[in-house]
Amino acid sequence: MRVLVVEDHEELAEMVAVGLRREGMAVDLALDGPTALERAEINGYDVVVLDRDLPGLHGDQVCRRLAGGGSRARVLMLTASGTVADRVAGLGLGADDYLSKPFAFAELVARIRALARRAQPALPPVLVRGALRLDPARREAMRDGCQLPLSPKEFAVLELLLGAQGAVVSTEELLERAWDEAADPFSQTVKVTVSRLRRKLGEPPLIETVDRAGYRIP
Repeated sequence: MRVLVVEDHEELAEMVAVGLRREGMAVDLALDGPTALERAEINGYDVVVLDRDLPGLHGDQVCRRLAGGGSRARVLMLTASGTVADRVAGLGLGADDYLSKPFAFAELVARIRALARRAQPALPPVLVRGALRLDPARREAMRDGCQLPLSPKEFAVLELLLGAQGAVVSTEELLERAWDEAADPFSQTVKVTVSRLRRKLGEPPLIETVDRAGYRIP
């Protein structure tokens, strides 16, 4: 899943980003309101983690513009204030969820995953294709009962392919959804990751290459 973290405290933003990447998410950062809107306009995020007190443009205004601009991204608003009035105000601006600072990182991850599920067409909590089983919540992938030692990017690609339910997923979509904006669109990153994933999935082959279209698990 693709996540934008908007937080003006750079050290906290980096810590959150590192933790979310370890959970297999593609994460971009913005340290102020205008940058957040610019990134959201360019990239298709599943979830925006939005601090309420931002320089340049207040988080309330960022949230209002995201909600009013037709963005499909779900907004998780963060604030140092946890009063009922603040939560009601944030939700009234178009936020989908609200989390007070300080927060437990495990709760942040759980809320992001819950919002991402709402941003996409409904899928079962565990993705199964034949003898292949993938549990996104537990970060487990198994084939024929044997656990697969997948890297975060391999797991993300496999989750996207299984979530497509037999449809073709283009290289561009894999790059957009599983990598952050630092990824080079002209590199062989996706091809190399799919190749490694194929080896780990074993025989018989599961991932098909569809010429000039992308990849799929039929």
